[in-house]
Amino acid sequence: MTKIKICGIRTQEQAVAAAKAGADFIGLMFAPSHRRVTPRAAAKIIAALKKEKPDVEAVGVFVNADAGTVNRVCKACGLDRVQLSGDESWEYCRKIEKPIFKVMRVNRDNPPEKVGRDIKYGLKLLKGRKITIMLDTSTRGRYGGTGVTFDWELAQPIARRHRVIIAGGLTPANVPEAIKTLSPWGVDVSTGVETKGVKDLNKIKKFIEAVRKADAGS
Repeated sequence: MTKIKICGIRTQEQAVAAAKAGADFIGLMFAPSHRRVTPRAAAKIIAALKKEKPDVEAVGVFVNADAGTVNRVCKACGLDRVQLSGDESWEYCRKIEKPIFKVMRVNRDNPPEKVGRDIKYGLKLLKGRKITIMLDTSTRGRYGGTGVTFDWELAQPIARRHRVIIAGGLTPANVPEAIKTLSPWGVDVSTGVETKGVKDLNKIKKFIEAVRKADAGS
């Protein structure tokens, strides 16, 4: 089954509701964003999540943060994984202690052949580490949460060779097509399950239902 990550969670109630609806991961923003949470708030969210759904993983989202700071926040909050959504190098990734979702961006200026070589280098450098590639939209001046899709067909060569998560502009309406096009390991959504900038449980449920129907081929 396709893994599902609901990102930009800000409250204990949102985290527990998303997990009970069928999410595999919840994402907590530690980078500048209107969805940003403090480490203290994140720790409370994760504690509530694990009490209700211990198998659902908490992912901390960081952008160009000091590696030492990332590791300290992970320990303080009880994060399971780290999502690196900025310009972090593969060498930087070696300093991160937790499993990583590494964001890569595919577009006409950064074609799949180039991205593929970069991924090959990184996975070789970090051999033995748990690294999952997240393909997201490239938007000038933004590192995610744009609500804009990218050219999924352009990413097909990468998705065929690597375990990938698809992010960027997914909604309950278009996620079946993304799954059909790329057969990804996982999908990630934030803006697409919000109403006026706030997580909407009905949209989260519809998104998860859409993913499961796509998995079943219906």
